[in-house]
Amino acid sequence: MSDDYVPQAGSITMFSTQWCGYCRRLKTMLDRTGIEYTEIDIEEVPGTAELVESINGGNRTVPTVLFPDGSAATNPSLKDVQQRLGV
Repeated sequence: MSDDYVPQAGSITMFSTQWCGYCRRLKTMLDRTGIEYTEIDIEEVPGTAELVESINGGNRTVPTVLFPDGSAATNPSLKDVQQRLGV
Protein backbone atom coordinates (compact mmCIF):
# COMPACT_ATOMS: atom_id res chain seq x y z
CA MET A 1 0.00 0.00 0.00
CA SER A 2 1.22 3.49 -0.78
CA ASP A 3 2.16 5.63 2.19
CA ASP A 4 0.99 8.65 0.17
CA TYR A 5 -2.52 8.27 1.56
CA VAL A 6 -1.78 7.37 5.19
CA PRO A 7 -3.31 10.21 7.25
CA GLN A 8 -1.87 12.26 10.08
CA ALA A 9 -2.62 11.25 13.68
CA GLY A 10 -6.24 11.88 14.65
CA SER A 11 -7.59 11.85 11.11
CA ILE A 12 -8.49 9.36 8.39
CA THR A 13 -8.30 9.05 4.63
CA MET A 14 -11.60 7.98 3.11
CA PHE A 15 -11.76 6.57 -0.40
CA SER A 16 -15.22 7.16 -1.83
CA THR A 17 -17.34 7.93 -4.87
CA GLN A 18 -19.86 10.72 -5.36
CA TRP A 19 -22.77 8.28 -5.73
CA CYS A 20 -22.01 6.20 -2.60
CA GLY A 21 -24.71 6.55 0.06
CA TYR A 22 -22.59 4.82 2.71
CA CYS A 23 -19.82 7.35 2.02
CA ARG A 24 -22.21 10.28 2.43
CA ARG A 25 -23.52 8.84 5.69
CA LEU A 26 -20.02 8.35 7.13
CA LYS A 27 -18.98 11.88 6.07
CA THR A 28 -22.05 13.34 7.79
CA MET A 29 -21.22 11.50 11.01
CA LEU A 30 -17.55 12.50 10.85
CA ASP A 31 -18.57 16.14 10.33
CA ARG A 32 -20.92 16.00 13.33
CA THR A 33 -18.25 14.57 15.61
CA GLY A 34 -15.41 16.76 14.34
CA ILE A 35 -13.20 13.92 13.12
CA GLU A 36 -10.93 15.20 10.38
CA TYR A 37 -10.76 13.31 7.12
CA THR A 38 -9.38 13.59 3.62
CA GLU A 39 -11.79 12.33 1.00
CA ILE A 40 -10.45 10.82 -2.21
CA ASP A 41 -12.86 10.03 -5.06
CA ILE A 42 -11.60 6.80 -6.62
CA GLU A 43 -13.29 7.71 -9.91
CA GLU A 44 -11.32 10.96 -10.13
CA VAL A 45 -7.85 10.19 -8.73
CA PRO A 46 -5.76 7.86 -10.91
CA GLY A 47 -4.54 4.70 -9.21
CA THR A 48 -6.83 4.92 -6.19
CA ALA A 49 -9.46 2.48 -7.49
CA GLU A 50 -6.68 -0.09 -7.82
CA LEU A 51 -5.48 0.72 -4.31
CA VAL A 52 -9.00 0.15 -2.94
CA GLU A 53 -9.16 -3.13 -4.86
CA SER A 54 -5.84 -4.25 -3.35
CA ILE A 55 -7.14 -3.52 0.16
CA ASN A 56 -10.48 -5.28 -0.45
CA GLY A 57 -9.46 -8.50 -2.16
CA GLY A 58 -10.18 -7.23 -5.68
CA ASN A 59 -13.39 -5.35 -4.85
CA ARG A 60 -13.92 -1.60 -5.31
CA THR A 61 -15.82 -1.29 -2.06
CA VAL A 62 -16.27 2.21 -0.65
CA PRO A 63 -15.97 3.76 1.78
CA THR A 64 -12.56 2.29 2.42
CA VAL A 65 -10.80 4.10 5.25
CA LEU A 66 -7.09 4.32 6.03
CA PHE A 67 -5.92 5.04 9.56
CA PRO A 68 -2.71 6.74 10.78
CA ASP A 69 -1.18 3.37 11.70
CA GLY A 70 -1.50 2.25 8.06
CA SER A 71 -4.37 -0.14 8.72
CA ALA A 72 -7.61 -0.04 6.72
CA ALA A 73 -11.33 -0.71 7.23
CA THR A 74 -14.10 -1.19 4.71
CA ASN A 75 -17.39 0.60 5.38
CA PRO A 76 -16.60 1.14 9.07
CA SER A 77 -19.14 2.50 11.52
CA LEU A 78 -18.51 5.81 13.26
CA LYS A 79 -17.87 3.85 16.46
CA ASP A 80 -15.22 1.76 14.68
CA VAL A 81 -13.49 4.92 13.42
CA GLN A 82 -13.59 6.51 16.86
CA GLN A 83 -12.18 3.40 18.52
CA ARG A 84 -9.37 3.05 15.97
CA LEU A 85 -8.46 6.74 16.40
CA GLY A 86 -8.79 6.58 20.19
CA VAL A 87 -11.34 9.41 20.38
